[in-house]
Amino acid sequence: MPKGRKPGFSKHLPRKRFGQNFLHDPNVIQNIVDAIAPSPNDNMVEIGPGLGALTEHLVDEVGQLAVVELDRDLLPNLKINFATRNHFRIYEGDALRFDYQQIGSDLQADKIRIVGNLPYNISTPLLFHLVQYHSSIADMHFMLQKEVVDRMVAGVGDKAYGRLGIMLQYYCRIEALFLVPPAAFNPPPKVESAIVRLTPHDTLPITTRCPHTLGKIVTTAFNQRRKTIRNALKSVADDELLSQAGISPEHRPEQISLAQYARLTDLHLEQADSSSDTHD
Repeated sequence: MPKGRKPGFSKHLPRKRFGQNFLHDPNVIQNIVDAIAPSPNDNMVEIGPGLGALTEHLVDEVGQLAVVELDRDLLPNLKINFATRNHFRIYEGDALRFDYQQIGSDLQADKIRIVGNLPYNISTPLLFHLVQYHSSIADMHFMLQKEVVDRMVAGVGDKAYGRLGIMLQYYCRIEALFLVPPAAFNPPPKVESAIVRLTPHDTLPITTRCPHTLGKIVTTAFNQRRKTIRNALKSVADDELLSQAGISPEHRPEQISLAQYARLTDLHLEQADSSSDTHD
């Protein structure tokens, strides 16, 4: 389809239950495409193509394009507008339930690139789902609520620093690219949006024996972020264990780095193993 021509979705009304806000500003769309920089070697997956505003700028620029769409009413027009390309395929269903490694296998791709204007009501669980496939992903570009992006890129001591940023930064390098105003969408959301890039690390710079346990410890800490880490993690670690991890017991959760949380996780697991051996 020529880039100046709009796909035939004019009769479709955005649905609140799917968190639909359709992007329509051509300048914003072009800025997103420029940030993604699609190439003929790319095997790309678009989550939530909606009315195809971004799809039509990607489909003829990449080697293969797969889209994941939940709203069945949008599927016929996606097929009409794009399915004549033999390198285009549609996956119907909930993006939270897909195996993205399998999609990469279907595309016969070593790694896939993922893009999307994510529904804000599922963005956090979807991001956590996607990073499970970090070794199969080259990069990800998403439109998200600005507040979520602020949390994703936040560093130690920042007000927005917390579980989301720590756990995503464990797997990826994250860059906030640019803001998108509400007027760029139909209907306009009540919040400001932003484009973010996540690039999975080829080799994790910080590791722990069990990322799942790291996530549980970080969640426990930030559930009581106003308390000192001594009190927030009293069920996990005593002062001695915190000190071994290089953590002052008087610090608050937002003052502790990913590396320190990872070290504390391993020490906690070692202590649990030792305790188990003693009881045996």
